[in-house]
Amino acid sequence: MHILVLNGSPKGENSITLQTVRYLEKRFADRTDVSFSVLHVGQRIKNIEKDFDQAEKELKNADLLLFCYPVYTFLVPSQLHRFIELIKERGTDLSGKFAAQITTSLHFYDVTAHRFIRDNCDDLGLRYLCGLSADMEDLLKPEGRKQAEDFFEHLLWCAQNGIAERPLYPVLCGQTPFHPAPMKAAEGKAPRTQGKGRIAIVADLGSEALSEMVGRFRAVSGCQTELIDLNAFPFAGGCLGCFRCAADGTCIYKDGFDRFLRERIQSADAIVYAFSIRDHSMGSRMKLFDDRQFCNGHRTVTMGKPVGYLIDGAYDAEPNLRMLIESRAEVGGNFLAGVATNETNPAAEIEALSKKLDYAIERDYQQPRTFYGVGGMKVFRDLIWQMQGLMREDHRFYKKHGFYDFPQKRRGRMIGMYLVGAMMRSKRIQKKIGNKMTEGMLMPYQKVLDEASKK
Repeated sequence: MHILVLNGSPKGENSITLQTVRYLEKRFADRTDVSFSVLHVGQRIKNIEKDFDQAEKELKNADLLLFCYPVYTFLVPSQLHRFIELIKERGTDLSGKFAAQITTSLHFYDVTAHRFIRDNCDDLGLRYLCGLSADMEDLLKPEGRKQAEDFFEHLLWCAQNGIAERPLYPVLCGQTPFHPAPMKAAEGKAPRTQGKGRIAIVADLGSEALSEMVGRFRAVSGCQTELIDLNAFPFAGGCLGCFRCAADGTCIYKDGFDRFLRERIQSADAIVYAFSIRDHSMGSRMKLFDDRQFCNGHRTVTMGKPVGYLIDGAYDAEPNLRMLIESRAEVGGNFLAGVATNETNPAAEIEALSKKLDYAIERDYQQPRTFYGVGGMKVFRDLIWQMQGLMREDHRFYKKHGFYDFPQKRRGRMIGMYLVGAMMRSKRIQKKIGNKMTEGMLMPYQKVLDEASKK
């Protein structure tokens, strides 16, 4: 079995994720039925764009494709995203081959990254096998190395026995063309009075339908709008994951993106992202923009600003994309005002989105968070605390905003819980107080309710 490793890291051989592959290559060197080769798609994406022939030859010679990459902003790096686009644009037939993935991350939304690869494997007719999501330091620990070895042995066993996961897309999405719903004409309403707020519309304009949606939004918005077409910005390249920006927020590229981002986009009162769905995601251009925002490190610099989306495509058929959009808004501390699509009634959805953004800007509305936001922030809270010597700007930001909520020093509550626990373990006390324990726990809430009724 020949395994082609598709290394999506822009660091090439210096990728931490690739070291797990190199470890497995050495550990299973005695297996004469297994061979490895590596295609550095992340590092060589510009050359591959110019000449895809050699990459296609290697893809066709492989029995198993192993996607290997660090998780960047909920998904794969933009360079690997672009490589997948090239496979589909070329029409390379990979049907029947096996595919799996190895990633490194802090388990921060590795689920959305893995699902993205799986969805695209379904599109390509690949026989998908579950992947390995490792922490960056797992390979340095005995248990981490054992996990990698066990994963690989299981991977080989599945492939040799012809066992693969059930496709999540039985009918290939690419075979079902999307037809946008027609945009209804405006009903002759007087233009809304524009408020003082400014909305930055960050768009990857590639379809007439999306351009029409953006135009409608600008026409009905009650705020000033500025259209920022990402295709017009001279990106020097995708994020390299070099961490040069960790100290002062300055990107290693000299294309001016960090200044452009802060002055033109993050200074707005709200941000609307506009794109056409491509390969179950936002397309490699929007992903490139997303990755390059790492010049802000892990700082939620737009915290408190509402966001919205204008999406051209079958959004309702993309559960992973929906999860990504909802979770990144919560992690960033942004109110998700809505997602307007052109699936059914785009005019009405765009009108609703514009009104909700107006409301949020005017009233500074903040939406309560769920597990998406609370859990995600705690992952990075722990990371920044440990790496504060390197990520100094992140550390200052987290201290300033009170993200370090540990160790928990609520001593009064802790002592109270010890007392409650002792009483609950005592059958004699339980028999004596009966339901009064629950009544006692509800007393603080009753006080709040009593005060609310007086207002």
